[in-house]
Amino acid sequence: MKKIRGISGSTLKIIAIISMLVDHTGAVLLSRILKHNPQGLVYKVDFSFTYINEMLQSGFTGQVYVAYMIMRDVIGRLAFPIYCFLLVEGFEKTHNRLRYAGRLFVFALLSEIPFDLAFYGKLSDFTGQNVFFTLFLGFMMMWGMKKIEELPGSLWVKWAGMGVCFFASAYTAEKIFCDYGAHGIIAIVLLFLLRRNRSGQIIAGCAAFLYEVTAPLAFVFVAWYNGRRGMKLKFIFYVFYPLHLMILYALAEVFFS
Repeated sequence: MKKIRGISGSTLKIIAIISMLVDHTGAVLLSRILKHNPQGLVYKVDFSFTYINEMLQSGFTGQVYVAYMIMRDVIGRLAFPIYCFLLVEGFEKTHNRLRYAGRLFVFALLSEIPFDLAFYGKLSDFTGQNVFFTLFLGFMMMWGMKKIEELPGSLWVKWAGMGVCFFASAYTAEKIFCDYGAHGIIAIVLLFLLRRNRSGQIIAGCAAFLYEVTAPLAFVFVAWYNGRRGMKLKFIFYVFYPLHLMILYALAEVFFS
């Protein structure tokens, strides 16, 4: 059998999971150390060698902050762009969109308590909703757009209808304080509209995430995607997301409470 070059969808998913785990480890665990900050250090987002060297030389807390910056602002920024791309791929290739949407919504509900505990220290907090809600809204937006695309009628009317789907999703994401909010919906819609043009997807995806300096690097991995599913990891991300948040919260409570 001829070997297909590039990386599969399952490899992309593993890269995104590792990136997310690194990001959340910094956000949940290292942030607890920095909150106490016995050295009274003042932190800022600055990747200059001078600033990083100052932090490294300032003692343990400064070193922890450098690690925190790298984990959250570099490695951790790769996950969400890859998940947006995989969501579009999944939407196009799934045989049952209703089941797909239902799975996203169920895990959005199941993940909310672990998300609130990990990031807010509460069983319930309405100031932020987990990323599954963003992905669910993005999926429903694509479904609505696809239905409108398939209807007969004027192209202008179709574009107007698709615009309504986009604005409704973006507005809802902002209104309920979804992770990434409207920015996430914008990224998903661009990747969806350019789904038959990989180069266009990569360019538009990079542009959509320019507000996070290192996030466009995720599309280096997307560029190597070979269109194959790879290993069967359908439920890995779904289960891993709430599970790793609960584990990180438990570790934070045990070691840093």
